[in-house]
Amino acid sequence: MESPLVIGVDGSDASLTALDWAVDEAVRHGLPLRIVHASMWERYESVVPAWATDRPSGQVLAENIVGTAAERARRRVPDLSVATDVLAEDASSALLRVGREGAIVVGSRGRGEFADLLLGSVSLIVAARARCPVIVVRGDREALEARHGRVLLGVGENDLDSPAVRFAFREATARDAELDVVSTWRRPPHEPADYLLMRRAGAAYFTEGTSDLLDKALEAAAAEHPQVRLRRSSVEGPAHRILTERSAAADLLVVGARRRDALVGLQLGRVAHRALHHASCPVAVVPQRRPAATDGDQ
Repeated sequence: MESPLVIGVDGSDASLTALDWAVDEAVRHGLPLRIVHASMWERYESVVPAWATDRPSGQVLAENIVGTAAERARRRVPDLSVATDVLAEDASSALLRVGREGAIVVGSRGRGEFADLLLGSVSLIVAARARCPVIVVRGDREALEARHGRVLLGVGENDLDSPAVRFAFREATARDAELDVVSTWRRPPHEPADYLLMRRAGAAYFTEGTSDLLDKALEAAAAEHPQVRLRRSSVEGPAHRILTERSAAADLLVVGARRRDALVGLQLGRVAHRALHHASCPVAVVPQRRPAATDGDQ
């Protein structure tokens, strides 16, 4: 049996929106759903003895949040397989542990006191540290309800048959959606020896190179998913800005994030970071490992 799709809930409006999206996503891929709520109520409330009948109010709240979420999921899809977990631990740590074998879905904001932030701290930590795909659910109703019929994928020079590419093809297949693949290029800040040749050739000089990059990056996954409708673009400009702008016409934006075992702290490049904060649709961050000496982002 495949690993369940894990959804973190905290009772906020954003997490309920993410829950609805996760239910639909589980149905698309034929996966069970695992609803997780984690909080540190034991740290702030005295632990109730085993013989006592009363439970800490934080635990009662957590159980109510999960129970309500499970009922909402079953109302949306009655025959969906749903499991629940209430965990007395840090939310981001719990999600990273529980979801490490599959994929994790989180809302863009939580119940924290800084509700006006573009992205909640738990969502940011999970997206930055997970070893599995993480989908941060955000965007307008058209994107959340998959009305555009398009998955957007950013491809960089290190994305040769990458996990992000394969993830995007699987999503496009499950959704019967067009896969919009974008590779960006920038003119060099300094004039190299062959700059005159480059200037005479204009944009064609750069687009030819990115076209070759797309051919190599997509070849294997495209052969496995011949039914996927591909749209390929080579665009001048910074990738983080281009992809965020084009996300307005997509149901899902897929980006890669580099992971290094030796690196401590958040591991998000500019593309993923901007997408998580500003994209107009849900964002899937797919970890991609490569040697530390060449680590980077699109």
